Amino acid sequence: MTANNIYYISIAKLFKMKYTTEIVIDLPLNEFIRKFDNTDNLKHWQKGLVRYEIISGKPGAEGSKMELHYKMGKRNIVMVETILKRNLPYEFHAIYDAKGVHNIQKNYFKEIKSGQTKWISETEFQFSGFLMKMISFLMPVTFKKQSLKYLRDFKAFAESGTSVANS
Repeated sequence: MTANNIYYISIAKLFKMKYTTEIVIDLPLNEFIRKFDNTDNLKHWQKGLVRYEIISGKPGAEGSKMELHYKMGKRNIVMVETILKRNLPYEFHAIYDAKGVHNIQKNYFKEIKSGQTKWISETEFQFSGFLMKMISFLMPVTFKKQSLKYLRDFKAFAESGTSVANS
């Protein structure tokens, strides 16, 4: 392997980000899944979600695709979710593609004690395009904070009905 090859491998790793977030929800696993697995609930814990549309496959099934439209500040973001694995109540994996971003989400759920569910989310971002590569390099914490915010907002919605819709 030449020095040039090592250089390119190192640069490629700069534009990929992996991390894990987790949270404990004070609900039994079956109730947690009922709230998690309902697309009408997305607006209550995914701030900025304007609408969603199934674009292929059976809603919620492996291989199905859904288009998600978000308004974040002045930006409009369109993302396509592709469900990779649906083994509820224990796991749900999906890919989210948007301009310049490929996001692989692996979500695991387990009842840790009576009435509590642990949600473990493994996240991998891959970036393309100059702007997204620079944002990921300069502000990686932003992505981690947003992932944790979604988990915390879901917890607030699932436990007490607190919604981020229209906030």
